[in-house]
Amino acid sequence: MRSPFALLFVIASLSILQAGVILPPKNLENWEILKDDKIWIGWKHASEIDWCRSKSILDAPVTEIRKIIEDKGNYPNIFKRIETTQIITDEIVYIALDMPFPFSGRDYVVKYIQEKVGADFIYGFHAVNHPNAPSNKKYVRLIRASGEWKLSPLDSNQTEITYTWNGELLGDFPDWALTRAWEQQGIEVINWLREAIEK
Repeated sequence: MRSPFALLFVIASLSILQAGVILPPKNLENWEILKDDKIWIGWKHASEIDWCRSKSILDAPVTEIRKIIEDKGNYPNIFKRIETTQIITDEIVYIALDMPFPFSGRDYVVKYIQEKVGADFIYGFHAVNHPNAPSNKKYVRLIRASGEWKLSPLDSNQTEITYTWNGELLGDFPDWALTRAWEQQGIEVINWLREAIEK
């Protein structure tokens, strides 16, 4: 007969499993361009998902930007739309977002996977379920939240940032406003990161 501890372990393990890991495809091409300036922003429908991407070059070494991306508990102080984060495990994080009036906030629970490919540092993330994640009816849960940060050092003082995310917003958000929201998010994320570096 199994011990109660073994049974609890099995239940906890099953509750953490996700329905299916969704990560951005590696070789997306032919993006619909929303902005092509100091910050490049585009979107592409692939694998039944609207993927969004924001790219820019920041005047900072990759080591400095890595510290910011890896400090998830400090995200509300960097990315102004993030109301709160809760570190559930070393890899799993709960994040709640403020949305412009009159829309409800969004939240999600994601697992981060870090890898190094050549000189690039990649921080992928995808939605998971976890028994310790908060549940709050004031937020719309983004059950397929996913994306990645890619940090590509250009030299000792410049880094190209590529942020890719699943643009699905669910809930009461109208389809006609999605591209505007994606462009706004792409601009904000890069600018807030730039501000954090310049402090």
